[in-house]
Amino acid sequence: MLDLMYAGGWLMVPIIASSVVATAIVIERAWMLRRARIMPPGLLARIWQLYRLGQLSDSQIEEIRYGSPLGRMLAAGLANRMHSREVMKEAIAETGRQVVVELERFLNTLGTIAAVTPLLGLLGTVLGMIDVFAVIMEAGVGNPGVLAGGISEALITTAAGLSVAIPTLMFHRFYDNRVSRLVVDMEELSLRLIEVIKGEREDTVEAGA
Repeated sequence: MLDLMYAGGWLMVPIIASSVVATAIVIERAWMLRRARIMPPGLLARIWQLYRLGQLSDSQIEEIRYGSPLGRMLAAGLANRMHSREVMKEAIAETGRQVVVELERFLNTLGTIAAVTPLLGLLGTVLGMIDVFAVIMEAGVGNPGVLAGGISEALITTAAGLSVAIPTLMFHRFYDNRVSRLVVDMEELSLRLIEVIKGEREDTVEAGA
C-alpha cells in the first residue's frame, strides 16, 4: 500500500487527505442526521397536550426550542401563537431556513471532494505520462518493461482519485436526499401544529407525531 502511495507521487497527499476529510464528514452526518434526533417521536403530541391544558409557558417553549431542530421550528410558531396564521407560518418558515442550513452542513464540502479528487487523479496521471514520454525521448523504447512500469505508476493517481470520489458522491447524494425528506416531514408537522392551534383541524394529534 505504501509503495503505491509513493509511486503515485505528491498528488497522492491531497487525495488521501480528501479521503480522510470525507470519511469524517460521512460519520459526523450519520450521527447528526438521525431521524430520532431531528424529529423526536411524540414531540407534537406533547406540545398539543401542554397547549390544551394551558401549561405551555415560555420556559416550556424554550425547552422545546433547544431540544431538536424540529423543536426550533415548532417553538418559532408557538412564540407567535397569539398572532395570525400567516405570522406563525412565516416565523416557522424563517426558522426552517436556518435549520436547513444546519442540516446541510458539510454537504457542500462532501460534493466538492467528490468533484475534485478525480481531477487530482487525472492530473497525477498526466504528469506521470509526461515523465514516461521524457524517458522515451532519452532512452528510446528498447525496454518495454520500464515503459509499462512507468505507465502503471502514472495511472495509480487516477485509480486513487476515483476510489475516493465514487463513495463520496454516493454519500453526498444519500445525505442530500435525507435532508430533503426530513425538511418535508418537518414542514408537514409544523403546518399541522398551526392548523390545530388555529382550530382548522380536529384537536387531536397522533401520539407518534
